[in-house]
Amino acid sequence: MTLSRENGTNATAASTYEANGVLLQFGSMMVRSGSTATRARVWIKLIAKKIGFDAISVSVSLDCITVSGSHSGGPVTEMRNIGPPGINAYRIAELERLAKSLVSGASPGEIAEKLAGIEATPPLYSSIPIAVAVGAASGGFAFLSGAAMPEMAAAAIGGGGGQWLRLWLSRRQFNHYGGAAVCAIVASGVYVLAAALASFLGFGFSHYAAGFIASVLFLVPGVPLIAGLFDLLQYQTVAGMSRTAYGAMILLTVGLGLSIVVAVAGVDVSRQPPFELSYPSRVLLRAVASFVAGGAFAMLFNSPARAVLAAGLLALVANDVRLFLNDMGMMLAPATFLAALTIGIVALLLEQRFDISLMATTVSPIIIMMPGLYAFETIVLFNHGEMSKALQAGASCGFVIGALAMGLATSRFFQQRMT
Repeated sequence: MTLSRENGTNATAASTYEANGVLLQFGSMMVRSGSTATRARVWIKLIAKKIGFDAISVSVSLDCITVSGSHSGGPVTEMRNIGPPGINAYRIAELERLAKSLVSGASPGEIAEKLAGIEATPPLYSSIPIAVAVGAASGGFAFLSGAAMPEMAAAAIGGGGGQWLRLWLSRRQFNHYGGAAVCAIVASGVYVLAAALASFLGFGFSHYAAGFIASVLFLVPGVPLIAGLFDLLQYQTVAGMSRTAYGAMILLTVGLGLSIVVAVAGVDVSRQPPFELSYPSRVLLRAVASFVAGGAFAMLFNSPARAVLAAGLLALVANDVRLFLNDMGMMLAPATFLAALTIGIVALLLEQRFDISLMATTVSPIIIMMPGLYAFETIVLFNHGEMSKALQAGASCGFVIGALAMGLATSRFFQQRMT
C-alpha cells in the first residue's frame, strides 16, 4: 500500500508540473513575441482554468516568468527564462487562438505539442522583402519629417540596408544593444554616402537633417516603450519597468551610433522648414507615406497579408487625422492621444468582427507616430552641449509617448463595454 501511495503521489506531482510547464511555455512565448505582461496573464489564467488549476498567480519581467498555482490538490511554483525579446504578431495571434479554442479538461501534453508547432512555424517573410519594406517606410518617414525626394531616396537606401543588417545580426544572436548601435551607424552612414554621391551628381539636399534622422527611425524601440508604459498603467510594475528600461537602453545605443556618424561626417541636425507643397498634395502624400510605413512595420512584425493591409489603412487614417489636427493648431500630444484612441478602438473592432490580430493592427500604426525625431534630437543635442534645445526635444518626446500609451489604455475601457 505504501508503494502504491507513493506511486500515486509521484504521478500527481508529475501531472502538476507538466500542467504548470505548459503555462510557463505559453507565457514565455507570448512575452518573447512582444505581448504585454497584462495580456499574457489574462490568457495564462484562462488556460489554467481549462486544464484544472484551482488558483493561479503569474509574475512577469522582461527576461523571466514565474507561475504559482494549485493543480490536482498540489501546490507548484516554477520559473522559466523567457529569452531575448522580439516581435511576432503572427505567433501572438496563434497563441491567443489556441487559448480561446481549448476545451475544459484539455491534456497538457496536447497543448505542449500545439505550442511546439506554433514555435516551429517559420517567419512569413524573408529578409529581402522586409528590408525593402522598411526602406520604403524610412523614405515615408523622411517625407513626414519634411524631406524632399532626394532625401527620401537616401533614407530608403540607408533604412533598408540597416534593417537587412539587423536581421542578419539577430539570426546570429548578436547582442541587442551592440546590434542597435552598429545598425544605426550603418544606416545613417549609408545615408551620408548616398547624399555625397547625389551631391557629386548634381542633386542637392536642402533638407539633409530630416532624411538623416529618418534613416534610423526604424530602430526606435516603440513596442517595448509602449508595452512598458501600458503594463505600468495596469499595475504590472516589474514587467513595465524592465521593458521601459530595455527600450530606453536601445534608444540610447541607437543615439550613440547616430552621434558617432554626426561627429565623423559633421552633420548639422538642426531642423529646417519642411519641403514646400500645396496643402492638398501634402495631405495626399502624407496618407501614402503613412500607409506604406504602417504596412511595412506590420510586415516587420510578421503579420499576415490582410493584417498588413488593415494596419496600413488604419495608419493612413489615424496619422493623417493626427497631423491635420496639429495643422489646425492642436498641440501634438493631445492630437496623438486622439489618434491612439482611434487606433485602439478600431483595432478592437477588427479583432472582434474579422479575427485580425490586435497586436498587428495596434502596434504598427502606433509605431509610425513614435516621436523618434524628438528622441534622437534629444540625444544628439545633449551630446553637443545644447541643453536648452535638448530638454525641449526630450519633453516633447515624453509627452507624445505618454499620449500614445494613454490613448491605447483608454481604448481598453471600450473593450470592456464591447465584451
